[in-house]
Amino acid sequence: MSRARSILGLAAASAAVLALAACSSGTTAASDDAGDDEYGLVKAGTLTVATEGTYRPFTFHDEGSGDLVGYDVEIAEAVADELGLEIEFQETQWDAIFAGLDAGRFDVIANQVSINPEREESYLFSTPYTVSPSVVVVNEGDTSISSFDDLAGKTTAQSLTSNFYQLAVDAGAKVEAVEGWAQAVALLEQGRVDATVNDKLTFLDYVKTNPDAKLEAVAETDPSKSALAFTKDKTDLVKAVDEALETLRADGTLAEIGQKYFGADVSE
Repeated sequence: MSRARSILGLAAASAAVLALAACSSGTTAASDDAGDDEYGLVKAGTLTVATEGTYRPFTFHDEGSGDLVGYDVEIAEAVADELGLEIEFQETQWDAIFAGLDAGRFDVIANQVSINPEREESYLFSTPYTVSPSVVVVNEGDTSISSFDDLAGKTTAQSLTSNFYQLAVDAGAKVEAVEGWAQAVALLEQGRVDATVNDKLTFLDYVKTNPDAKLEAVAETDPSKSALAFTKDKTDLVKAVDEALETLRADGTLAEIGQKYFGADVSE
């Protein structure tokens, strides 16, 4: 009887130790999860970034099928590194990119998102990391377009949810829907549209990498500012990203990335 009680007592003691260990382990795991999730990330410890992957020189594949590279890609990588986070890119067509952000598929968009009042009603933005005007691009020798006003009644190629689309529509243009710059410039060079409105830096990179291109920029806006875009609930993440961008600006990283892709600091 005494031996049976002794065995039962040892079993109970062992169960108590295991229960305490389980409680301790559970508390630690919960604490770790809370620490990883301080920014409300899609995946703890990882910054999930939406980008097109087809918008050179901001986000594209080296030599067409190589690694994902570009100005925005390197900015996002530098921010993630500064925050001590891993980074994962999800390539998404521009016209679906905000819907994906709203659906919680990623934490942030890094794709030269221009800040405008309409977007600010629905999204949060980091401090800008690119300042550049929009331009009207036409085929060389086309004297019928020399200003935004001349787009009235003309056909331009634009992504329907882009800031450039709104500029074209406001100027009175008819719009041929495309997925991005590559399609727009192809339609323009084929003579299927009269013009396209896009970022000046994109145009300059295109003519630099395609020296035989017969295109010219004939008008431009005042510089616009582009930033990382977030849903309204990501206030803590935006604050942390802004602090990271300030550090990267102060230590010369933003200027260095700009020099690599444009030969100039385009962050301010």
